[in-house]
Amino acid sequence: MLMAIEKWAADEFRSTNGQIEWMLMKSLKEAKRDPKKKGE
Repeated sequence: MLMAIEKWAADEFRSTNGQIEWMLMKSLKEAKRDPKKKGE
């Protein structure tokens, strides 16, 4: 799994860690559980 994420990250010009963060945020947004900005 890590090798697939590393390749995807390279294809998107992101670090592996950045790709994982992007994937997690995308999942949170799709589930409507993304963190809200202060004041919301």
